[in-house]
Amino acid sequence: MKHNEVSIVLCGAAGQGVKTVEHILVHLLKQSGYHVFATKEYMSRIRGGSNSTTIRVSSERVAAPVDRIDILLPFNEEALWHLQRRISPETVIVGDRTKICKTCPSEAVTFIDVPLAEMAAEVGGKLFINIIAAGVILGLLDIDRGMVSEFIRQFFAQKSNDVIENNITAIEKGCDEGQKLRSSNRIQMALSEPQDMEEMLLNGADAVGLGALAGGCNFLSSYPMSPSTGVMVFLSQHASDFDVVVEQAEDEISAINMALGASYAGARAMVTTSGGGFALMSEGVSLAGMIETPVVIHLAQRPGPATGLPTRTEQSDLELVLYAGHGEFPRIVFAPGSLEEAFLLTQKAFNHASKYQVPVFVLTDQYMMDTFYNVPLFDLSNLRLDTHVVKTDKGYKRFAIAENGISPRGIPGLGEGLVGVDSDEHDEAAHITEDTDVRTVMVDKRLRKLDMLKEDVVSPELFGSEEYDTLLIGWGSTCPIIREAMDSMGKDDLAFLHLKQVYPIPPDTKEFLEKARQTIIIENNATSQFGKLIKLTTGFSIKDRILKYDGLAFTVEELTKRIGEKIG
Repeated sequence: MKHNEVSIVLCGAAGQGVKTVEHILVHLLKQSGYHVFATKEYMSRIRGGSNSTTIRVSSERVAAPVDRIDILLPFNEEALWHLQRRISPETVIVGDRTKICKTCPSEAVTFIDVPLAEMAAEVGGKLFINIIAAGVILGLLDIDRGMVSEFIRQFFAQKSNDVIENNITAIEKGCDEGQKLRSSNRIQMALSEPQDMEEMLLNGADAVGLGALAGGCNFLSSYPMSPSTGVMVFLSQHASDFDVVVEQAEDEISAINMALGASYAGARAMVTTSGGGFALMSEGVSLAGMIETPVVIHLAQRPGPATGLPTRTEQSDLELVLYAGHGEFPRIVFAPGSLEEAFLLTQKAFNHASKYQVPVFVLTDQYMMDTFYNVPLFDLSNLRLDTHVVKTDKGYKRFAIAENGISPRGIPGLGEGLVGVDSDEHDEAAHITEDTDVRTVMVDKRLRKLDMLKEDVVSPELFGSEEYDTLLIGWGSTCPIIREAMDSMGKDDLAFLHLKQVYPIPPDTKEFLEKARQTIIIENNATSQFGKLIKLTTGFSIKDRILKYDGLAFTVEELTKRIGEKIG
């Protein structure tokens, strides 16, 4: 077991309550003053299969997944085989030996028999096994019993009193068992004392949703599609508090067009989707480019093609968002690497969309959407809402030629002018035209925005030594994993360049790359999509690549090993 940290894994079939246990544990452990990190991998089914959650409990901040399992709570026998690669001689398995360990993997050398099924039967049935299991972990960590009971009471507040009391009884039984194990020293905990922390516990969907609210979002239209749906759920839950219209459209085509209509009328509009859903939005994205109407598009990536692995993760939609939409028009693509960045960049996306009148993408993935960890309270002091809307006069021209390509944006009803738009090529007043000279002028006007976009970028962030010999390059959600892997290697000549804006690529990116003797790009896709974009944009070819595309995120140990193999 690592000093000041324990890695706990829960695994069972869909329907056995793994997600419920995760929710209870991460919230109670965070309330108790521990740093927590939780990430899940799950199958695309309502019942059966094998789903697991990894929870890191630490005396220090953690934000990345590990392979290591210190304590494993399997809810069925299949769990042991599903996790066999991660089980080591140091792993302690806690559970019903007779029910889940008839044919244990050979590496499972330590098994503590806890009669979860028998204890659950005493409460009311096998339904309570997962709650008892949560109690065992809480007892091992000596979490305050009053806090535990109160949390369960609130968690099941919509249920009957009998259900609430039975769940309290179940979790207390588990706590008793965990405290027995703790006092017997059969499981050694290496954690320091918890500390008082005024922090938030979020997942990626919460962070993007909060960023949208901070960006002034007041209209969201989407069609549900994992793993993006969490953002729509979050905004729906808070719609009345922040005066947000949330519309579940009949399909993704309707969703993007609704958002454009709302934006034309003056709303700060957003859609949230995943790759397959976004494919249907392509024509709407092109419409946004032609009518120069702001829209924020959150795309949570998952593996394709087609339905692919709908509940897994990948960074394989970068080229999709770069080239979606027929014709040529500018766009911006942000790729947050942490929950803090998901909040800040989503907020910025609304300001940039309004300023430049272009589609702005926030590119996340399933791993980020479903991952929880605690973060400091967001600093709101420097946030602002930039509207960039003008009051029109009678001579107003919506697409007036501007040196920087950005025409003054009016909205219907604000002033005396007519705010025309048209999906056909048009002149300055939005009248349809087939004049070839006007066509050339309008295309040039729209593309001139790119010059400003290239100067108004979110700079890359360098971690590690400024006097590096080897430079790691990553984007999006890989950031905390790469950082921890690099730090664990303890090399003074190693650095990591994290890009949180992937298009337009920040101009100083090439300088960072040319300074290194060796460059290694790390991506969750099969073809190094970002590496290809860097070469296309800067001319710099990154020689070494570490790619993963099995549907799972990198882990710290895996990445440490693969980086070591590359640098020798």
